Amino acid sequence: MTTITLDSFTHNAKSCIALNFPYNFEVKEYIKKGPAVKWTQTHRCFYIYYDELALANLKDYLKAANFKVISKPPDVIQNNRRGVTPSKKPLNKEKTEVYKHFIAFLEGKRYSASTIRSYAYVILDFLRYTGDKPTVDLDANDVRLYLEWAVGTLNYAVSTHRQMVSSLKHFAHFYPTCSINTEAINMPRKDKKLPIILSITEVLHLIQTTKNLKHRVVIAMLYASGLRIGELLALELKDFDFTRNVIHVRNAKGRKDRYVSIAVSLYPLIKNYYATYTPKRYFIENPKGGMYSPTSVRSFLKKNCKNAGIRKPVTPHSLRHSYATHLLEQGTDIRYIQELLGHSRPETTMLYTQVTTKDLRDIKSPLDIALNKVNLQKPDLQNPLVSNKMFPDNDY
Repeated sequence: MTTITLDSFTHNAKSCIALNFPYNFEVKEYIKKGPAVKWTQTHRCFYIYYDELALANLKDYLKAANFKVISKPPDVIQNNRRGVTPSKKPLNKEKTEVYKHFIAFLEGKRYSASTIRSYAYVILDFLRYTGDKPTVDLDANDVRLYLEWAVGTLNYAVSTHRQMVSSLKHFAHFYPTCSINTEAINMPRKDKKLPIILSITEVLHLIQTTKNLKHRVVIAMLYASGLRIGELLALELKDFDFTRNVIHVRNAKGRKDRYVSIAVSLYPLIKNYYATYTPKRYFIENPKGGMYSPTSVRSFLKKNCKNAGIRKPVTPHSLRHSYATHLLEQGTDIRYIQELLGHSRPETTMLYTQVTTKDLRDIKSPLDIALNKVNLQKPDLQNPLVSNKMFPDNDY
């Protein structure tokens, strides 16, 4: 019988569990397919990020293959956030069960995988923060102290703060026997920030200066079809309909399908990309044929923006914002833009009316009007400048 030893260690400033075992090809192949199992070249071992539920699932997976499991979980969990490394004790048995059932509760509500991960992380952190205090005794004061600690110590953004509040409200609804009053949890107001918009010239220059063919296709598709990064990476070859010139976006945000157009000018680029990389399932695949990593997209986009001399803080979503803004500036009806973007509410799409420059360009600055009057009154001054030389001394 093969013995698997689960040892705690720190990797990427996070508490992890390493899977140590005498080398055996069959064992290795079985382990690497385990739930949430990753490989670290630095430590030369398979591992998982420490999570009480993930550890329990891993043990069940290993025991199902009749492995002998020796577990050494960490006494303290460390998770780095913005340069701060808070340490907490692992969940006790009672809270581990509560956490497990909370995830099942979210899955039963058919939330997306990303929403479940986000909510689950907050509640896991909250339960760890409250230590050995029974879940049934948790109250609004525990929530207040946790939010004050998390926001103050870890310097979370307003959007993250709102997500934490939403997670805690869901938890209180799931576990009504606790003493958490959802009405007492204050939801901070959203930041009213305008999106980062690239000009058409900047977008073209960015695409042209991107040398890697796969990277160029990704950047071009994000802009040309207004796709979210997750939507692009989930596209399969079967989703392209070149006869109708559309892409079928499946199970997007809000579990909605929609069609978006393909830029005809991208056909040669797409054809070249397909002939070079020959993807089998996903339009954009990693070297092993699986779904491409969004982290990689953000990384090479940042690098290529720097190479293109673009100093704006550009993200993949900035290209989607630019797509919508440019459509609006070209006179496309906002109802069509709403459909192309997959927005549920027109109010969301109306945001782009605040960043479009189509109407702003028609508004004349009072300075321009004043200088035009000076030019008419003094035709001998060509292109007058705002300087003392353009006015007689007695005009001051």
